Amino acid sequence: MARILCLDYGAKRTGIAVTDPMQIIATALTTIDTKTLMPFLKDYFSKESVELILIGMPLNLDDTPTHGTPLVLSAIKQLHKNFPIIPVQTVDERYSSKNASRAMVDMGMKKKDRQVKANIDQVAATMLLQEYLLNR
Repeated sequence: MARILCLDYGAKRTGIAVTDPMQIIATALTTIDTKTLMPFLKDYFSKESVELILIGMPLNLDDTPTHGTPLVLSAIKQLHKNFPIIPVQTVDERYSSKNASRAMVDMGMKKKDRQVKANIDQVAATMLLQEYLLNR
């Protein structure tokens, strides 16, 4: 089996999580500068087999777009253009950063580490991916 990759896409940073090849466990991979996302993914896909890209879709509670929705839609277009054979699917990312912050506290992560936004992005991507795995 191939991996599933999940993106917590943001204007500045993108948190990335992946499954193991058996698609059982979601693991934080990294957080990168969003400007370098496509080259990073090209390199990653040359080394690892990925069958699905998940990307968090920011929506308000009433399902209307947020200020981040156009950014994600643009990223989806770039993903389709650069990786046409890998399907892209959106997942609901409401409260993902808040839930990631709460999980980091629950895990006993030091306050200094919890304040690093890159850590929050990685944990958010991992939680989105884990939720997808549990509900598919």
